[in-house]
Amino acid sequence: MRKGDIVLIPFPFTDLSGSKLRPAVVLYANDLDVTVSFITSNIRWKNKFDLVLKKSNSNGLKVDSILKTSKIATLDKDLVAGKLGALSAYEISEMNKEMKKMLQLK
Repeated sequence: MRKGDIVLIPFPFTDLSGSKLRPAVVLYANDLDVTVSFITSNIRWKNKFDLVLKKSNSNGLKVDSILKTSKIATLDKDLVAGKLGALSAYEISEMNKEMKKMLQLK
């Protein structure tokens, strides 16, 4: 598993009341954990730091979606239910730019 992979994980709700299996982009992975940012197909939720992901065979998304850069979680690697696909090099570069802006890293 590496940065840019799109995987299925049980993603926790913001209020921690439960979780839902959803696609997410791997930001970082080590032997035990994976840090991800969740993806939604609800394009009405887009904010200025989010990235539009067009559906494609390579990323495995069934519909155009939004990468929510501010919705980040670190989970046990064993929770990953499978891999859908991967972002392109260009999409990873754009994700990095938006994450830097969102986290106010210069």
